[in-house]
Amino acid sequence: MTSSTTPSSEELLAALDDDQRAVAQTLTGPLCVLAGAGTGKTRAITYRIAHGVRAGVYSPTTVLAVTFTARAAGEMRSRLRDLGVGGVQARTFHAAALRQLSYFWPAAIGGGLPKIQEHKAPLVAEASSRLGLGVDRVSIRDLAAEIEWAKVSLVTAEDYVTRAAAAGREEAAGQDRATVSRLLEIYEDVKTERGVIDFEDVLLLMVGILEERADVAAEVRRQYRHFVVDEYQDVSPLQQRLLDLWLGDRNELCVVGDVSQTIYSFTGATPRFLTDFPRRFPGAEVVRLVRDYRSTPQVVSLANSVLERAGRHRSSAAVRLVAQRPSGPAVRFEAFDDDVAEAAGVAARIAALEKSGVPRGEIAVLYRTNGQAEALEQALAQADIGYLVRGGERFFSRREVREAVVLLRGAARTMTDHPMPDAVRDVLAGMGWAPDPPAARGAVRERWESLQALVALADEIAAARGADLAGLVAELEERASAQHAPTVSGVTLASLHAAKGLEWDAVFLVGVSEGLLPISLAETEEAVAEERRLLYVGVTRAREHLMLSYARARTVGGRASRKPSRFLDGLWPEEGAARRPAARAPRRDRIAELTESDPEGAALVERLRAWRGQVATAIGKPPYTVLHDTTLAAIAEAKPKDLRQLGILRGVGAAKLEAYGPAVLAVVRGEEVVVEPPGA
Repeated sequence: MTSSTTPSSEELLAALDDDQRAVAQTLTGPLCVLAGAGTGKTRAITYRIAHGVRAGVYSPTTVLAVTFTARAAGEMRSRLRDLGVGGVQARTFHAAALRQLSYFWPAAIGGGLPKIQEHKAPLVAEASSRLGLGVDRVSIRDLAAEIEWAKVSLVTAEDYVTRAAAAGREEAAGQDRATVSRLLEIYEDVKTERGVIDFEDVLLLMVGILEERADVAAEVRRQYRHFVVDEYQDVSPLQQRLLDLWLGDRNELCVVGDVSQTIYSFTGATPRFLTDFPRRFPGAEVVRLVRDYRSTPQVVSLANSVLERAGRHRSSAAVRLVAQRPSGPAVRFEAFDDDVAEAAGVAARIAALEKSGVPRGEIAVLYRTNGQAEALEQALAQADIGYLVRGGERFFSRREVREAVVLLRGAARTMTDHPMPDAVRDVLAGMGWAPDPPAARGAVRERWESLQALVALADEIAAARGADLAGLVAELEERASAQHAPTVSGVTLASLHAAKGLEWDAVFLVGVSEGLLPISLAETEEAVAEERRLLYVGVTRAREHLMLSYARARTVGGRASRKPSRFLDGLWPEEGAARRPAARAPRRDRIAELTESDPEGAALVERLRAWRGQVATAIGKPPYTVLHDTTLAAIAEAKPKDLRQLGILRGVGAAKLEAYGPAVLAVVRGEEVVVEPPGA
């Protein structure tokens, strides 16, 4: 973003609602933000940082923003750059600790930093073998998870038996607690012998250095003076200990979280640091973000209802969402005969949504366990609907992506006089990319999707910051190191845990039945309460379309013994009505509302429709693929004056902004726009 388009502090604050503005204006002292799903928490804290820099309260390089995922860190850095603020460190706890550990290790410990063991399985297998345990792949996975829990919970081998019992931990892989305690000791011995450390050691070692070396702690505290921690409800005791050492005796800390989205307690995360924040920091400001800008009133109502039925397990820190979007379609509830029928029904509904104008990339199917994905993959493949399984091969690890980055890096030195988006298209065309997707499925289509994601990212960056090809390559390299992948087109298949922090126009929650949600393994009240929060997270991923479904039987012809989840008691329609959508809330058409309240806006919609019709005819595609009616209504309401104002409207992505932006602005100004056929 150039200096001429960098927003001032006044413009930053004017773009926020009252609660978000309260966050952005509280620049010093402890601040606790209780932010419900879809309430714009990332917007609030990035604008807070930008406002602090503009006001001269922060120097960008003294701010450390800590996020839960590398993707969230990458998104925060991108947003800050778009606001004209560079230099702020946005990293996960592990990434920030590793950076510090790598820097201080030679002086504090000596020699080179040990290699990080990416996967624990070989180490756990070796430790198990020395103990004489007969373990298989699943047992090794469960034991590795228990080792991780112990380390992030600051539980040593010596106190594991007592602490695990107090925490109500089940026996890992069928091994008694004394055996697991011994395994913890031997696991550490194996690491030492091999000269490696694991991911938890990165935090533990940095904690040890900060505790033992006052000079190192002082240097870190001179570097970082202001801290922001996102997803604070998911912080572990180990992460909190590191944060305390970063802070020292200061209180320049802003934490953001939602107790209703606590879904990682099995890994050692705990919401108590969020709920106890005002007690730990007396006088702390507490701001609640309750306005939900993501979801329709129908989706928000269901989300609130799911939580309100939690009874005594609902925290006083929980936020009740208030919908800000116009009314939308009713939430659908569907019951199917078996898992195969459910998958086929979901595929059919996805095809209908796509036909109505919802892009595949804006549709997700979410489930409790990864084992549920197989039937869905088969049904989508049979329906010729492209999909992506979240959690599969990392985007930047794909061969075609690695090759593309190499070619783009070379082109950055030679194609200096080409507009960046055009140069990207030229380079990737040599790899087989074309504007239209191939008819072939499988690997050919997946390769095209990867290259198309790079094209779309180039368009997005060019529209937002006007970067050249070298700038794009730098962005790609940064994203690769942070695993901040661009969006790839296709229906997303993901577990509810993997969907955290994401959102789509349409969401299908499948397998919403007893035994799957809550899962049968959830035997304690606390475990069941977390399963309820998991459903809440799934519901709040949907912007507009939401369908919940379950199968009465697992297999074709099987016994129909399944029942809807207890979390939907009083919400799921009676069996005879389960196949029909719930009663539709009264829906006002936005264009009809404009006709009544803003005749000028309604007239603008008609002019936009006429222009859109000409474009659709010229390119030979349906009008809705140019711009949807809801987007036309949003344009008519906002009446944007420049590309930046137009680009923030929903439905106007970077590609559409580049293709149609100037023409749309001309129509808004009342000018006559002549649409030329392609190639004319």
